Amino acid sequence: MRKISFLPSLLLALLLWQATPTNAQVPLGVHSARGLTVTPAYEGWYENADGTYSISFGYFNRNFEEFVDIPVGPDNSIEPQEFNGDQPAHFAPRRHWGVFAIKVPADFGAQRVRWTLNVNGQTFSIPGHLDPDWQIDALAGEAGSGIGTGNTPPVLQFSEDGLEGAGPAGVTAPHLNTAVGNPLTVTVWAHDDGARSGSVASAGRSAEPVDLMWFKHQGPGDVEFSEVEAEVQSAGGSASTTVTFSMPGEYILRVRANDASGVTGAGHAQCCWTNGFVPITVSN
Repeated sequence: MRKISFLPSLLLALLLWQATPTNAQVPLGVHSARGLTVTPAYEGWYENADGTYSISFGYFNRNFEEFVDIPVGPDNSIEPQEFNGDQPAHFAPRRHWGVFAIKVPADFGAQRVRWTLNVNGQTFSIPGHLDPDWQIDALAGEAGSGIGTGNTPPVLQFSEDGLEGAGPAGVTAPHLNTAVGNPLTVTVWAHDDGARSGSVASAGRSAEPVDLMWFKHQGPGDVEFSEVEAEVQSAGGSASTTVTFSMPGEYILRVRANDASGVTGAGHAQCCWTNGFVPITVSN
């Protein structure tokens, strides 16, 4: 039985094969700043320590400049309904790997979870599953796992002694509250094994930092970050950003922590980054 450590180079071809548009699709060769579609992407699955499984999804926003908002609801849904709600509703331009993961029970078997997006008059739907050929072993840095060999994702926390998370499923912060226009400081702690993909960390840890980047994941209004990007040394540290919201409502922020491999070189491998999610209620 074959495992994979990364998706094949023809990922987009597979993506388009699995996604089912209701109308003719804009060709991939079209370069446009705005007006194109957003397609969900199934990345693979991995087993959790408690025997459950995490099914990883990303997306491809074909626009080169446009940020597309598709609120969770009829046009942005996951079935079965019990798994609906954690997907992004704000889509940055171009390809984004492993943006979130759905945890399914140990007895999930041959069932499917399906993410569907309706955008610009087209519908795309893609299933996530536990097919053995889509198992991700790179998160554990296993030997023979290609780009992930000897390398594990960074670890994130939202307090120094708080819950830890690693990989696409990551970790979720305690719920926060603020008001429109009121600056709110959010702090994240990170550390890493210090290894690049394909190499084992030295005993003294690598000097390569963990790169942090903040995103709006869900929410009705604009989100302004004082610091969109930051660095934390792999031995451990914290970084803060101050966020301001333009409208009341329920928001989720996402912070992505990349190790020395970087998302550009290892995004498809699911080996080398961790997501953190911050739910925030914004009032008037």
